[in-house]
Amino acid sequence: MIKNQWYAVEFGHVIGSTPHQVRLFGQDLVLYRDTKGEMVCHSDICIHRGASLAGGKVVGDCIQCPYHGWQYDTDGVCVKIPANKAGSPVPKKARVDNYPCVEKYGYVFVFFGDLPENERPPLAELPGMADDREARAEGNRVVQGEFAWNANYERVIENGADAAHAPFVHSTSFGNPNKPEIEDFDLVEHRVGDHLMGATYVVHLEPPDPKGIWKVLRRGKERPPVATGNGVFFPNITFLQVNLPIGVMTIFTAVVPVDENHSISKWTMMRTFFTQPWAITLLRADKDSYKRTMKIFYEDRATVEGQRPELVPFDLSAELQVKSDAVQVAYRRWRQGNIDRGWLIDEHVVGTGRYEGAKVVPSPARRANPELANAWVLKELEAKEALRERREVERA
Repeated sequence: MIKNQWYAVEFGHVIGSTPHQVRLFGQDLVLYRDTKGEMVCHSDICIHRGASLAGGKVVGDCIQCPYHGWQYDTDGVCVKIPANKAGSPVPKKARVDNYPCVEKYGYVFVFFGDLPENERPPLAELPGMADDREARAEGNRVVQGEFAWNANYERVIENGADAAHAPFVHSTSFGNPNKPEIEDFDLVEHRVGDHLMGATYVVHLEPPDPKGIWKVLRRGKERPPVATGNGVFFPNITFLQVNLPIGVMTIFTAVVPVDENHSISKWTMMRTFFTQPWAITLLRADKDSYKRTMKIFYEDRATVEGQRPELVPFDLSAELQVKSDAVQVAYRRWRQGNIDRGWLIDEHVVGTGRYEGAKVVPSPARRANPELANAWVLKELEAKEALRERREVERA
């Protein structure tokens, strides 16, 4: 995994005052809203006896462990240990990692890393995607859903940003295997200040040949190519936009890295057509949009889950690249840039399930407060370079 990034992990409307667990790179996180409605994100493991905080409840602004009732505030600091006598101090080490989180574009973004605020990369700006549902729905109809994969999230991301597979994998949806050529395109880089945040492109795809009654009705009539936008916004959002004769359909998908071999696509589809109440009621337009979007994922499943190696190689030459792979190459180069910064963590589980103990991705508090350097019960997952250097020292 690449740490020190803002990962979209859940739909904002799902999170309330009841603790909600999210798994990210094998690390369990707990999300909830405080009394002001602000989002809070902690490592979901009580440092007392390892219980899941998500199984507890929210008390005021604190989350209470279900096992012994320990309460952690919004900064992850334990403020109450019920078994202690009144007036007994809470140990300095009684704290869990707290990760910054924001709600934007209908998603919860968690900063998974330890950089101070002024050094963090910004959030990607998603074109045409408003901050709140009401603004997002203006002129659009919004439908959301999710799809589970037995595949690594990077394979899912690269698939979602790839137009060249449409004629073969989606020949019944929006690709034509008889006309598979991908035209030359310009790759558009999306930046926020000096930060590269994503890459997109537009190509014109030939639609599938009509079938059934449509083949008879459209005999002799050419169907124009469909302008199709594709791309990725780092670290884990894909983009698809199809300009149909009746309107525009746009899908943003947050690909949540559950663990090394499992991912969940949380998608938001917006359409500019069939937005009227009669269309939603009589044509069941929302149900049709949901069904059609899920059909795309189901068509992709066998191919994506069958890719080998299961993980996207670090060496760009390990798989042959062609011109139509420009956005995937851009993603892999972005990843390599972060690896060069020392932000790669290649351990994907919280501990081993045996005796070595749980480990967590370090949070900003670990760096922001040097006096707390030793005030952490759970050990941190080390970046790959730091881990290599430490092991070399140990071997020496």
